Amino acid sequence: MLKQVALIALMGMSASAMAGQWQVKVGGSVMAPTNEVNTTIGTIKADNELAFTPSVEYFFNDNFSAELLLATPISHDVLLNGNEVASLKHLPPTLTAKYNFKNSTGFTPYVGIGATAFIPWDEQGVATKVKTDYGYAAQVGVNFQPADAKNWGVYLDVRYADLNPEVTLNADTAADVGTDKFKLDIDPVIYTLGYSYKF
Repeated sequence: MLKQVALIALMGMSASAMAGQWQVKVGGSVMAPTNEVNTTIGTIKADNELAFTPSVEYFFNDNFSAELLLATPISHDVLLNGNEVASLKHLPPTLTAKYNFKNSTGFTPYVGIGATAFIPWDEQGVATKVKTDYGYAAQVGVNFQPADAKNWGVYLDVRYADLNPEVTLNADTAADVGTDKFKLDIDPVIYTLGYSYKF
């Protein structure tokens, strides 16, 4: 009897999952680091960057969804007192669980929280090694679907990512800066505008 109940429950969950919808989002983002590192000879920080940020989202029902950010590798210049001393690329996969405030208008506000990662892609200049880092992510935004639009819409959202990868410098630069490694406190706010399509 217990097995039969479990089987019926699993079938119900599967049917519920199959009843959901997928949404593809294609956007452009401005990534604005919010923190910096103070050393004996000055301030080290990452600069603002533009990025192509597609994502895929699954709706379990009208209110709950999960979104996976699938951005292309993002470049950052590392600045010492405003001057470029290194550059690096990274992948920022981010998964958020979202609540969508569905209503009778074309505007659907949403909030989300989840996890993100900083996965090094390439380092140039003084950086000899950049470690992978993990952190939390938060998201708030709105999707607008015009009255005559069946599946498409436009969206605007803002994300925050807690990312502080450890950077190791080469010997010469470490001697000049006064440290051989530091946490690059990027902690970016990401502003995105894009197009959404649900199917």
